[in-house]
Amino acid sequence: MVPGYAATDSKSEKRATYTVDTKAELHPTLHEPTMVRLYDDDEALLARIGYKQELRREFTQWSTLSYAISVLGVLGSQPATYGVPISVGGPSTAIWAWSIGSVMAYLIASSVAELVSAYPTAGGMYFVTKHVVPEKHVAIWAWIIGWCNLLGQAAGVASIGYTIGQMILAAASMNSGLLGDSYTYSPESWHTVLVAIVALAIVGAICSITTKKLHQTIFWFAPFNICATIGICVSLLVLTSQKQGLASHNFVWLDVRDQSGWGSTGFSFMLGFLNVAWVMTDYDGTTHMSEETHDAAIRGPQSIQLAIIVSGILGLLLNITFTYCLTPNYVEDIVGSPTGLPVAQIFLNAGGQGGGTVMLLCVILVQFMTGVSAMLANARMVYAFARDEALPLSHWWSSIKELTGTPVYAVWFVVVFCGCLNLIGIGSTQTITAIFNLCAPCLDLSYIAVIFARLIYTTGNNPQVEFVPGPFKIPYGLGRIVNVIAILWVLTISVVLFFPPARPVTATNMNYAIVVAGIVALVSIAWYWIPTYGARGKYTGPRTQPDRIDDLPAERPDPPAYEATSSTEGHDATVRRHMDEEDIEPTDGTDSSGSEEENPKPSK
Repeated sequence: MVPGYAATDSKSEKRATYTVDTKAELHPTLHEPTMVRLYDDDEALLARIGYKQELRREFTQWSTLSYAISVLGVLGSQPATYGVPISVGGPSTAIWAWSIGSVMAYLIASSVAELVSAYPTAGGMYFVTKHVVPEKHVAIWAWIIGWCNLLGQAAGVASIGYTIGQMILAAASMNSGLLGDSYTYSPESWHTVLVAIVALAIVGAICSITTKKLHQTIFWFAPFNICATIGICVSLLVLTSQKQGLASHNFVWLDVRDQSGWGSTGFSFMLGFLNVAWVMTDYDGTTHMSEETHDAAIRGPQSIQLAIIVSGILGLLLNITFTYCLTPNYVEDIVGSPTGLPVAQIFLNAGGQGGGTVMLLCVILVQFMTGVSAMLANARMVYAFARDEALPLSHWWSSIKELTGTPVYAVWFVVVFCGCLNLIGIGSTQTITAIFNLCAPCLDLSYIAVIFARLIYTTGNNPQVEFVPGPFKIPYGLGRIVNVIAILWVLTISVVLFFPPARPVTATNMNYAIVVAGIVALVSIAWYWIPTYGARGKYTGPRTQPDRIDDLPAERPDPPAYEATSSTEGHDATVRRHMDEEDIEPTDGTDSSGSEEENPKPSK
């Protein structure tokens, strides 16, 4: 039982009690205050963090979970890259690379969830940087991590738009009729880009509606994703077994090959991780919606973890199903399909023109849902970054449209920026592919940078920074182990993902992602350090006020008693509080300075 506290307003002499009933394990030491004391009062928590509540909180437990699942969008995203693992590492690579990658994604996501639980803001991991590095380093750390996060998300949104274009045009090809070995309609690069830009505009229009409408819409994203995935898997297995027969078990589970030309089966297998790396990322996407989510400190992290579990299972089902539907000569028949999309050919082989089109339309619809979720996360990151004066015309991008209560200008910033990225695809498919390939490394590296900073600056006998943990923690003292594994995995897989996918390396198959990443890094760092016009001296990191609790109304209705369970702790925490103002004093008669360790003063 943590002692009660009373807050006193010197002017009105009103008093507010604040009590937390919790099991001792939730507070390992009295020297380690936790955000659990305010997590059920989102507005007060945000004020303690240093921001004013501007967005409307409409997302509930289920819409938040649905959002977390849809931002990964397995049914929409996984088919777009399924051809990579089977073309470089053989059929079994798709299954085993996904399985291993999903476990590692869970460890990364858990590390992210633990950090964002402490500071649930629209800035996500970018904002957490402020509280895990020494104050003198906050600006440069936040600048680099913020840009990595923003550009990684933008690359993801742009790639989703591009894959929607590919899928729609693949459906058009499937229904155009065959002329020899090719379809009468064969999409050109500018066709794909045009459809992608239209798709981004549609997604942007959806993202511009009110938060309540977004909550009501996104609520159904995950159920459709799950039902469509199961339906497609069952249909493919039944129809394929009737038409061409399913592949052998050895072919599906044990056939790993060196088809990349690198001369190593193991390395070819590693290249197959591109599929899971591209799909299972943007873990903090859910956190970017924190300022629109009820009880974000708990529901956001829980949803992140559950989404990885659900998406990992769904993705595994899809990989197993697709692999059983491959032909013995799949490199030519499936990977080299005239549709331009291997999974589209699998649908066509199983369901014919009509059935294949229906299945592909389900995938396209889910990819639209993924686009909505990803664009929302990217727009909220733009809003948060602009709120801290990190972008040109920041006052525009951080403004809230009165009609919708959302940062509409930030949404259309993302639409225009991602549309411009897609335009590159008209002139160079290799360059646009390189930009898309930046999505996973940029996001994952930005995550582990914050995780690494937390390990080196906030732990040990003499921590340089005091980190106040949230109510959501990795259990059983495994936090550091999970953090280290996550860091090592991301560093390893990022190096692999920058390699060309095949040898001999030519101008056509070269992976230009490392070149684009280098240019982006140089430009962002130069922009920060350049004299006079650079961001250094102007940008100071997340611009919070020490405590905005006084911004809250003097009279606030008492919320009902709230009970929440941290899935990682396994402990129930019942939180009851009535808080009106900033000054907090113990109610048991001890000195308000907090000299007694038994009555620590809440720090947020």
